[in-house]
Amino acid sequence: MAKKPKIAILWLSACAGCDEAIVDLNESLLKTLEPVDIVLWPVAMDYKYSHIHALNDKEILLSVISGAIRNSEQEELAHLLAKKSKMIFAFGTCACYGGSAGLANFCSKEEIMNWVYKDAPTVVNPSGQIPQPKTRINENIELTLPEFYEQVYALDQIIDVDFYLPGCPPPPDLIINAVQHFLSGDLPPKGSKLASRTALCEVCPRNHTKPPRLEIKEIKRVHEYEADPDRCFLAQGILCLGPMTRSGCGETCISVNTPCRGCFGPLPGVLDAGAKGISMLACILKAGQSRNPKKLMNSLVDPAGYFYRFTQPVSILNQKWRRSND
Repeated sequence: MAKKPKIAILWLSACAGCDEAIVDLNESLLKTLEPVDIVLWPVAMDYKYSHIHALNDKEILLSVISGAIRNSEQEELAHLLAKKSKMIFAFGTCACYGGSAGLANFCSKEEIMNWVYKDAPTVVNPSGQIPQPKTRINENIELTLPEFYEQVYALDQIIDVDFYLPGCPPPPDLIINAVQHFLSGDLPPKGSKLASRTALCEVCPRNHTKPPRLEIKEIKRVHEYEADPDRCFLAQGILCLGPMTRSGCGETCISVNTPCRGCFGPLPGVLDAGAKGISMLACILKAGQSRNPKKLMNSLVDPAGYFYRFTQPVSILNQKWRRSND
């Protein structure tokens, strides 16, 4: 009997939502994974990293990696699976673009450590100790922790990635479709994102209510305004990133009357999702018609956080930010 192809599933710096998405396939999970041998899935099964070290190079057909990379252990594991695997699959928005954790890149490592271990109102740390990569207990014992990096990285900023599936988390139909492609060998060119190439706006059920010319004279925040569930968010003055976000999510946010936040990432050809969003806003925001244009502009709370919510680590802005703070 031929051996089953080996698959590894690994969760790095993320919330575990992507692993939950796999588990939530329910009965379909058994059918989807029956043809494969899972050699690593720490969130669900008891496997040791030593088992992976013992495998031959490229013995694993596919490694499904979710989450960004924030520390040295995560980088080490990513390199290990890259060595042992024929293909690397960046699974979920954090692996593809850095995800919401990447917003921490707007702060330095020192600022984060000081807030978490010293300055936050709930912290009790009289000695002001901060975790260190190495702590000597005595002459015979030294405790170690992974090194906390200066910034968050998307997976392909650390290792070579073959295919991508964005989503926070990816939806079941695209997960099953991706697995079937891998097992059949019927794959698109390396570097492809296994999702739609069209904008969310094109499949949004509210698209027909969007006026021919969009103009926003007042920015409304969705938690402060009762949005019409049948009308385009942008037409109501509520920011929605549907025009520049890839479709394929199943419109789950829009179906519960919440505007798109961009978790599926930019459309093909867009180098910087945040810059694209800012450009869109500049086109439709009628500040010149406002009695107080400065107040109108300031009504957009945390624009960097809004437009770079999922993609900051791979953005041009991050490159500029890092260079200016080096």
